Amino acid sequence: MSMSEDIDWDPVRELASRVEAGEALVLTPDVREILLRTARQVGILESDAQVAVQDVGTATALLREARERIRDGSIRLNITEMRARDLVRAGDKVGARKLLEDLLAVERVPLYREQVELSLEDLD
Repeated sequence: MSMSEDIDWDPVRELASRVEAGEALVLTPDVREILLRTARQVGILESDAQVAVQDVGTATALLREARERIRDGSIRLNITEMRARDLVRAGDKVGARKLLEDLLAVERVPLYREQVELSLEDLD
């Protein structure tokens, strides 16, 4: 995925909310496109996503996984960056770098990985 691709996760968030509220997922071409695009953007293999969108059950699981990666990654990123800033202010750049590197080791969403890498560059 190129980072120049516009990322708009509102459609997948809205879809996930409707499914979580009990609405059945309907695999229209638009829904498949949203799922495939979002899967790419959150680091899910294209081949896995292509298989998943062929069936409502697996497509629903794909939707939940994508939504979880967006939400959990955002929370992890925000908390880690806040803690890293606090450490830098306290004069502990080494500790801040370790926090960011630990996050980079587990983060799967390319956008969030890029943000962590930028934060690491800012420490230099």
